[in-house]
Amino acid sequence: MNMPNIHLTNLEISLAAAALAVILFVVLVVYKRHRNIKTAAFKTRFGSEYDRAVVTHGSSQKAESKLADRQTRVEALKIRELGPAEHERFLAQWAGVQSRFVDHPKAAVTEADDLINALLLARGYPQNGFDQRAADVSVTYPAVMENYRLANSVAVRPGRIDATTEELRTAMIQYRGVFDELIQPLTTSVVTHAA
Repeated sequence: MNMPNIHLTNLEISLAAAALAVILFVVLVVYKRHRNIKTAAFKTRFGSEYDRAVVTHGSSQKAESKLADRQTRVEALKIRELGPAEHERFLAQWAGVQSRFVDHPKAAVTEADDLINALLLARGYPQNGFDQRAADVSVTYPAVMENYRLANSVAVRPGRIDATTEELRTAMIQYRGVFDELIQPLTTSVVTHAA
């Protein structure tokens, strides 16, 4: 079978190259817009946790991939509401922890850390190491993650490297913020992501 000879003029070649350039430009603009929208959604959803992930993983694309993996993992968990009795029990336990802070600040901060862990377990978060637990919690409660990490670093500090009274007081305030978020009923967006 003979192929017909196609002879293109310089003008036709130039027009084809220009059309290809325009198509590539449009594709690039659409891709960039899609990436910007996706990045904005991750920043809105994860807040400072997004920035932390970018620093940890070296790029926004790698960070977004890891954050998406977190979301998928947490969606598979059975995150649940606390029952009324559990809710009241945790509130009473928190009041006890806070009341012990004046006389035993280091012990109270350690108890606050234990109580947060028990609350997370009751809500359905698995009892993994701190880093995995923090990653899981960041999907549902990204706004408290920085406080959670800072307070935990004081709570688990080895005994011979004593925290100052101010560090313990700050950790207790940070744990209070985390506790206040975790004790609240799940929001609609959280239920949607966790269902």
